[in-house]
Order: sequence, then structure tokens, then C-alpha cells
Amino acid sequence: MRFTSLLGTACAVLALATQGVAAANFPDHEVRLMVPFPAGGPTDTIARIVAHGLGEKWHQPVIVENKPGAGTMIGTAQVAKSAPDGYTFGMAISSYTINPAIHSKMAYDTLTDLTGITELVRSNMVLVAQPKEPFKTLPELIAYARSHPGKLTFATPGLGTATHLAGELFKKEAGIDIVHVPYNGSGPALNDLLGGRVDLMFDLVYSAHPYIASGKLNAIAVTSAEQDATLPNTPTMQATLPGFKLYSIMGLVAPAGVPAAVISQIQQDVAAVLRQPAVSKRLTALGVTPVGSTPQEWNALIRSEIERWTKVAQEAHIHLD
Repeated sequence: MRFTSLLGTACAVLALATQGVAAANFPDHEVRLMVPFPAGGPTDTIARIVAHGLGEKWHQPVIVENKPGAGTMIGTAQVAKSAPDGYTFGMAISSYTINPAIHSKMAYDTLTDLTGITELVRSNMVLVAQPKEPFKTLPELIAYARSHPGKLTFATPGLGTATHLAGELFKKEAGIDIVHVPYNGSGPALNDLLGGRVDLMFDLVYSAHPYIASGKLNAIAVTSAEQDATLPNTPTMQATLPGFKLYSIMGLVAPAGVPAAVISQIQQDVAAVLRQPAVSKRLTALGVTPVGSTPQEWNALIRSEIERWTKVAQEAHIHLD
């Protein structure tokens, strides 16, 4: 028994030592950063900013690979099936936590096949409406919707998107009946909102801001816990609906099994990149707020978001299989 105990202790010490060596030498060759979208979009742009910063810090190339399709699931599956050595990790956005809630068949299990590294950035959303609508504030909108059930419509880039689930959450929390109108992308949805063919839309603040500033759209409320600095006169959703807090999130995930010391090393180096004034300035100009959370914080957020969206999807009967 004593020998077995000593052997177990020795193995544990050896495993920790091996992890420490792996982290100390990491990386000693090129790293891949998977982006589940085509090149050129916001997620790809942020990935390339981070990849450039890490490449300079590590003195190793960080290659961005674009693997779009299936609502980010193709690129994420590529990460999940990669070797758990830290040399392949990927970008994850809000759909990373929504997909398990609306798909019963996926090529990977989000909670067992992958692990979080860090939340990179987050963006505020805003509920916008046509200026001609007979309401200007959130309480007025809710009162109107309650007295006109099924009359108001809200546009989204498609079924199962973050703004679709935001609209369903709003319906539930406000106790109203508004009709979802899905589009093939945010551009067509926004165009029809501007054209008056739909009434409402949840959108990222940086995307909607030019139209709000020009008076083409009315900002009803922001979904963040605090007022957005670029929309100082726009109240929060939770001022009317207590507890309503929602962000568009973006972070890094890796295959499950990557040594904890390597995950910690990547997180610390990413956080250092995000703190660089030039990087922070570029990201802020894109309308996002740098975060750089710990792996534990990011994994806890992923779990809580999956739980929230699963409940919303079940109550709204949203299933995309």
C-alpha cells in the first residue's frame, strides 16, 4: 500500500513537472488560430489583431485559418478534434453558447470536448426601432405591444442567432407577443428595418450607432448592465426589466485536455496583448471592449450562457435539427 501511494504521488509530481516544462517551452513552433467565419468580418479582424500580437510576443507565427459554415460549428469542430497540445485554438462567439441550446446533434460536445482560454472582448447590443413608431421608450414599447399582441415585428440575421435569442428573451421577460422575422444576414435585416418593413431589431451598438446618430433609427435601450458610452442618453433594458443583461461575447477555446499550465500561459499572454495601448485602441475603434478574463471565469460564463439559452430555446420551441 505504501509503495502504491508513493508511486501515485510520484506520477502526480511527474505530470505536474511535465506540464510545467510544456508551458515553459510553449510555443516552440507555429500555432493555428481557427476562425469559424470567412476572412474580412469582425471576428476575423479581431482574431488577426490578437494573432499578430501573440506572434510578436512568442516569436512564432500564429496562423489564422478560416473555417466558416454551419453557424460556426464547422470551425469549432476542427478545434475540438485537434491535438490537445495548445497549438490549435479557436475563436468562439455568442453562437458557441447558443448552438448547444438549439441543436441536439453536433459533431462535438461543447462542455466536454472543448475548454475556454479567455474571453477576449464583448460588445453591447441595443434595441432599435423606426422613429415613426408610436413609442419612444421601453415602457411605452412594452405597453404598446401588450395592447397590440402580434402586431410588432423584430428582424434578425436568421434563426438561432444571438439577436434572435435576445428577442425571444425580451418577449419572455416583458410578457409580450412580437413576431420574429428572420433574414439571411444582418445587412438585409437592417435594410428592411430602415425601410420600415419591420418594426424592431436588436443590433450591436457599433453597427447601429451611425443610424441612431443620423436620426434614422431610435435607440430604445441597451442590453448591457451599464449605459453605453457612445449612447449616453439611452437607458438600459434592466432599468425597466430588472435582471435583463446581455452582451455579444467573443473568446478563445481549445480542445479539452490541453495542460492547464499551457492554457494559463496562453491566457496570460493574450491578456498582455489586449492591454497594449495600440491594441486596446484598435479594438475600441471596432466597438468592442477588451476583457482578457481567466480560464475559470470564461468557462463559468460559457456554462451559464448555455443554461440561459437552453431555457429560452425550450420555452420558445426553437430547435434547428
